[in-house]
Amino acid sequence: MLELTVGDLRFGARLEERAAPATVAAFRRLLPLESRVIQARWSGQAAWIPFGELEVGIGPENATSYPAPGELLFYPGGVSETELLFPYGPTCFASKAGQLAGNHFATVVDGVERLADLGERVLWQGAQPIAIRES
Repeated sequence: MLELTVGDLRFGARLEERAAPATVAAFRRLLPLESRVIQARWSGQAAWIPFGELEVGIGPENATSYPAPGELLFYPGGVSETELLFPYGPTCFASKAGQLAGNHFATVVDGVERLADLGERVLWQGAQPIAIRES
C-alpha cells in the first residue's frame, strides 16, 4: 500500500502488482519520494510529478491513456519525460508531443472523496508538496 500525502490531504493506494509488476518494482526504487505535484498541462484533470530524463528501465505495462480518477500512472519516458500522473477527474494522458499511455501501477482506495480537493489545490494554488511512502 502506498501512502500519499499532499499537504493535509492523505491518500492510500493499492499497488497493482499482478497487472504491473515491473512498474511497481521500478517505482519502489524511488521510495520514499518527496517532491512537488503540479497541474498537468495537457492531460485534463490530473496532477503530475515530472522526473525529467530519469531512466527507470521498464517499458509499457498495463498501459492506458484514459485513467479513471485515482488510477496512478507511471510513464517511463520515451516520447516525453519520465513522470507520475495523478488523475483527480476526467483525464486523457498526453504531452506536447501528443497522446501517451502510462503504466497503471497503483489505485487510490483510501481518500477517493478528496481527489477533487487535490485538483482544486494544484489548479488554483499551484505546486503542492507531496510525500509518497510504502506502508
